Amino acid sequence: MKKIVNLFLLVSLVFLSTANIPTYDIGDIVSEFTLRNVDGTMVSLSNYKNEKGVIVIFDCNTCPYSRGYNSRIIALHKKYAPLGFPIITINPNDPSRSPGDSFKEMAAQARRKNYAFPYLVDEKQTVARSFGATNTPHVFVLKRESSAFEVAYIGTIDNNSRAASAATKHYVQDAVDALLADQAISTKKTKAIGCGIKWQD
Repeated sequence: MKKIVNLFLLVSLVFLSTANIPTYDIGDIVSEFTLRNVDGTMVSLSNYKNEKGVIVIFDCNTCPYSRGYNSRIIALHKKYAPLGFPIITINPNDPSRSPGDSFKEMAAQARRKNYAFPYLVDEKQTVARSFGATNTPHVFVLKRESSAFEVAYIGTIDNNSRAASAATKHYVQDAVDALLADQAISTKKTKAIGCGIKWQD
């Protein structure tokens, strides 16, 4: 009986410790992270210290929403990377639960789609947890403040996951345009629309 009680307490402590992990909100400074890219190199947030900001997107291969937004993500990078806001995509999914999101499949996706931006694997899921990412895709627009990066927008890319042409609100685009114009962002948070992240057991 004592062993059962101790086991229950241990499980409860683990649950509470993960449930109370602080996550980023608007205005928070993002901590440095380093993750492996599909080309085998290690990519750090500090690699972008000379940029005006970074568009971090938690994404994957397998989610229908991610596939639907894929061309829009590529277009965002093409438009905003030259203006100082490149994209970093991060796959947080546990490949044991989603085999299509293995590192091998990620590399194949990046080659097939000719990604011009990093596609990083969050093997321990620590970066996704620190950001508070819940879905794929889930966007965090960061603006550079001196030598740090501050969260400026959190949420979805636009208001139509089915068709880019049908979208009437372009949240990420509007946020970055506002930052480039040194203006306030009108909509700083939206609900991320996508598939739930496949967390490790």
